[in-house]
Amino acid sequence: MTKQDDGIRAQFTKETVITENSDAARELHDRNRFGALLPDGRLQLSLPEALYLIEKKKMGVQDGRGKQYEFERFLKKATRLEPQFWVRYCVLRDMRDRGYIIKTALKFGADFRVYERGVKPGEDHAKWIVYPVAEASAMTWYEFAAKNRVAHSTRKRLLIGVVDEEADVSYWEIRWMRP
Repeated sequence: MTKQDDGIRAQFTKETVITENSDAARELHDRNRFGALLPDGRLQLSLPEALYLIEKKKMGVQDGRGKQYEFERFLKKATRLEPQFWVRYCVLRDMRDRGYIIKTALKFGADFRVYERGVKPGEDHAKWIVYPVAEASAMTWYEFAAKNRVAHSTRKRLLIGVVDEEADVSYWEIRWMRP
């Protein structure tokens, strides 16, 4: 494992990134809620979280042979594993840069859940579920209605994060209304 300035080291294993058991990794989780804390003290990070930390130079990630992942190499590997990775990453990066805590939301049937600024998971519930989409992609009314039903059933607001060709993100919030 390689060491970055703040001491966080990690390894890309199969389809996830696991940090070493260190104070710096635990602090990353405690302060900013990156990853999921494992029983042995290590952090398990989603691929978008790991790339964000690589881009921000907060963490070094190695492959199984001990070779350091640079941003582009990690992006290529993650895109092979998750075809919509770039769009998902752009939304995570934008939300994190805006000061939100964004976590995976697979158990809700969504890509991400987002907490209000200043709220950490476990202190309160997420306010939104987010579905990242590429600006050039299409969504059927059935797909749109399914996403809205998931948000409504989980008592969260629906955000569609639209990523354009320049990797800029625009958000559309959808809510049920009674006329």
